[in-house]
Amino acid sequence: MKPSISRRHFIAGAIVATALASTPALARRGQSSTQTTVPLSEGERNLLVYMREEEKMARDVYLTFNGMWPHVTFESIAVSEQRHMDAVKKSLDKYQLTDPVQNAVGVFTDQGLQALYNTLIASGSGSLVDALKVGCTIEDVDIMDLQRAMDLATHVDLDVLYQHLMDGSRNHLRAFAGALDVLGASYTPQYMSQEMYDAIIGL
Repeated sequence: MKPSISRRHFIAGAIVATALASTPALARRGQSSTQTTVPLSEGERNLLVYMREEEKMARDVYLTFNGMWPHVTFESIAVSEQRHMDAVKKSLDKYQLTDPVQNAVGVFTDQGLQALYNTLIASGSGSLVDALKVGCTIEDVDIMDLQRAMDLATHVDLDVLYQHLMDGSRNHLRAFAGALDVLGASYTPQYMSQEMYDAIIGL
């Protein structure tokens, strides 16, 4: 996936700017103001749109695998991914960005995500263990992409959104790794470091 970007934002200043930008009209006092939203940078816009479809990609893979290999982990995490999709959609609406999501399962506007979905489905179609490893791979990728999005974000609300998604992805990774452990298998991280992976799953 795309490389990480170094991080440090002036959070306190962003909080003040966001608060000022969202101050409601004080009609009762005879004052008027227009509620505004500080525009996103091009990078922030692109990543927010991408995250909406990346969450759909995860959901669609888990729904598909649950049809092949019925397992509570796929079923429950697919529900969680839908909540993640909904959370990102709220931010798209707030910043008046076009939603790239297509309703059909396994169909994506971003051709990179389309290709990734196809590859992951093929990789996990051989067995339940293979499918669970794909689940780990998706969360591995997602965590690193979310970190990159957080590194780029200068809007506090996006930082909060991405941290929420990050917490969920870490929980998902632990769930998939635990399911593999029950089956006597394990996952080797492909995107994050081994040290980061071990810290997330508690080794």
